[in-house]
Amino acid sequence: MKIAIGNDHAGVGLKKEISKHLEEKKHIIINKGYDGEESVDYPDFIHPVSSDVKERNVDFGIIICGSGNGAAMTSNKHKGVRAAICWNKEIAVLARKHNNANVISIPSRFVSINEALEIVDVFLEEKFEGGRHENRVKKIDND
Repeated sequence: MKIAIGNDHAGVGLKKEISKHLEEKKHIIINKGYDGEESVDYPDFIHPVSSDVKERNVDFGIIICGSGNGAAMTSNKHKGVRAAICWNKEIAVLARKHNNANVISIPSRFVSINEALEIVDVFLEEKFEGGRHENRVKKIDND
């Protein structure tokens, strides 16, 4: 699987751990994120991930900021992108099964590394159920 990953200053460490974990599973990781320590503006690193997802250059996106909110809000401005804030495995399962999320937004200040790795694994493994959820997902893009 090909995955774009982006983060701000709050997500540097978590991004490195997630990237390493996924590369060990033979996924291709495209780093669009920040690697420094100084405060930066998350949209600068989230828009490139969302563009890759929108243009289908990657299978999924992973975005990380302190709360997950700003990253998700930014990502969801891109038509066809469905970013879900996931702070536990159960939310990640539902984001994929019911919402067909193609970007996961992780709140780095609220999950441990182990929790984040489990959340990402579940998100990438879960499949969209379709059915009654299909029509709802089609209504998300408001054009």
